[in-house]
Amino acid sequence: MLERLLERFLFTSRWLLAPFYMGLVVALLVVLIKALQELAHLVRIAVGAAESDIIVGVLTLVDLTLTGSLIIIVIFSGYENFVSKIDESTHKDWPEWMGKIDFTGLKLKLMSSIVAISAVQVLKAFMNIRNVSDRDLTWHLTIHMGFVVSALILALTDRISEGGHKAERTQPGHSAGGL
Repeated sequence: MLERLLERFLFTSRWLLAPFYMGLVVALLVVLIKALQELAHLVRIAVGAAESDIIVGVLTLVDLTLTGSLIIIVIFSGYENFVSKIDESTHKDWPEWMGKIDFTGLKLKLMSSIVAISAVQVLKAFMNIRNVSDRDLTWHLTIHMGFVVSALILALTDRISEGGHKAERTQPGHSAGGL
């Protein structure tokens, strides 16, 4: 009985994550405000600005959009993986990917988004190369390559790990349920 009580307590504690996801919704609103500010700035300078300034402004909007998309992925995938399933039948425009991303998929999407955001930052630095020092450009590239290598290593370890689980499931005497 004590074991069941402890397990129920531990299982219920997953709801402590819900405020974190609500905090991410607030963060999404902050990103939206910043995107609207950037859009207003881009519209104000559109006529007289140099092409590179327009491209940097657009890349900033792309960067903020990727960040917002990343927040949405973390909110829904994290909530569904760790807190509670969402009843998709009550939402007619339910995106197909939601509810299908497991923790491994979430990690890979997170790293892919970080790499994409980092790539946009590097591209913005190249577009503004007149105002970026060699030192700053080197740091942009180094950090970006660190993210790329980390993402590749994560994908490789997940692939190796999944290969081991597939081999385990196909061996005689092992159930298909697996870990």
